[in-house]
Amino acid sequence: QVQLVESGGGLVQAGGSLRLSCAASGRTFSDYGMGWFRQAPGQDREFVATMSWSGGATYYTDSVKGRFTISRDNAKKTVYLQMNSLKPDDTAVYYCAAEWSGGGAPKESFYIYWGQGTQVTVSS
Repeated sequence: QVQLVESGGGLVQAGGSLRLSCAASGRTFSDYGMGWFRQAPGQDREFVATMSWSGGATYYTDSVKGRFTISRDNAKKTVYLQMNSLKPDDTAVYYCAAEWSGGGAPKESFYIYWGQGTQVTVSS
């Protein structure tokens, strides 16, 4: 089992920045690829970013490329999502998740552990 706890969400004006953190406990964190997803009100949950177990591979959804950066610190068992140039459309609950392959994956079906989510609200 892996337990994931997100933090760092909040209210920010458009153009601002936030850094989300996701702290893991339990089984070996470095075995897993990690990802961030988000769910806006009335919408399905969508993929945002993913990183392989080593940090050597990353992949982002098009809408956040150049604005968001995923990173991880395996010694601290933490994954981060740096979000810059935020837009109102980025408003959502953000979830971190661990996926079994270790390579990083954009598909939700790969993810087996999920955090509880943290709210990000971007005002215009």
